[in-house]
Amino acid sequence: MSTLKTPFRYDFVGSFLRPQKLKDAKADFAAGKITQDELEKITDDCVRDIVAKQKAAGFHAITDGEFRRKFWHLDFMWGFEGVAHEKKGGGVQFNGEMADLEATYLVGRVKAKEHPFVEYFKFLKQFEDENTVAKYTIPAPAQMYQQMIVPQNIAKTREFYEADDELIQDIGTAYQEVIAQFYEAGCRNLQFDDCTWGAIVGDAAKQRYKSLGLDIEDVKAQLLKVNNLALEKKPEDMVITSHICRGNYHSTFFTSGPYDSVADYVFAQENVDALLLEYDDERSGGFAPLAKVSPDKKVVLGLITTKKPELEDKETVKARIEQAAKYISLDRLCLSPQCGFASCEIGNKLTEEQQWAKLALVKEIAEEVWK
Repeated sequence: MSTLKTPFRYDFVGSFLRPQKLKDAKADFAAGKITQDELEKITDDCVRDIVAKQKAAGFHAITDGEFRRKFWHLDFMWGFEGVAHEKKGGGVQFNGEMADLEATYLVGRVKAKEHPFVEYFKFLKQFEDENTVAKYTIPAPAQMYQQMIVPQNIAKTREFYEADDELIQDIGTAYQEVIAQFYEAGCRNLQFDDCTWGAIVGDAAKQRYKSLGLDIEDVKAQLLKVNNLALEKKPEDMVITSHICRGNYHSTFFTSGPYDSVADYVFAQENVDALLLEYDDERSGGFAPLAKVSPDKKVVLGLITTKKPELEDKETVKARIEQAAKYISLDRLCLSPQCGFASCEIGNKLTEEQQWAKLALVKEIAEEVWK
């Protein structure tokens, strides 16, 4: 078993553009032209291929590209007792585009069961070698909590939970059990993906929560509580990181705002080993909040965007790393794209060739900065 630990000086978030072969297979399956077994075989082949490409690009983390899921977050939630989903034609409004999602809601109390993602991880793990380690990405507990208390779901949730604290307790406990399942399967590098902190920053978020009659500071405390509860029984030799995002759907974003208003919570108090932070444009604000990152954490600077194909200027990125190092030491910093390339199956608006060019740039810059 590989003993390498994430994050690495040059890294990536996890998802990759779906190859045409996989898109065609899923369309054929939906049309009844191929069987589930045939789809799974093609998916396996595509995972083998994306892992080989990650290795060829010189990266030390390997993922399955999130090829086995439709959405970066919802599919994982479907793997718990008490959660149901259906296609209702609704979605979430992003900047200039409606994200096409599936309704995901409670039909009972949340409990862990044998999670299908653990089997997906086992398939990935076989490709580890002396230079690489398998990393698996799952939505943060806070993401699942927020999903169940959004306005369209809260009435259903109240059928099973009179108080939010009960829901937090059950989600946190269920996550503890699933984390243990990953550990038993040999996973030592797990990544939470968390849009909740990114969605709660900025003036627009403040107004949104006020309109719902919620105190935004209470919400921040709840997000921190559910995430840390899930981490309470984390094995000592398991690395769990958190990627914080402001939304990434078909190259659009959900929200904007600096980290200042959440740094005292997630930067200072969340018990993860590293933070992968979106810092690819002015929507993310400045680096000053990095001074509040607790000394036990590393920070991966997401300075390369996955939302557009144009390559960043190398010297500009280096200068931004220098700016960040004024607030947190350079030896605690790493570099990556700001998000995955395909948070949902639709993917972002760039080609596979442009995707790999972005990653080549990340590696080149990191090797020059951290000689």
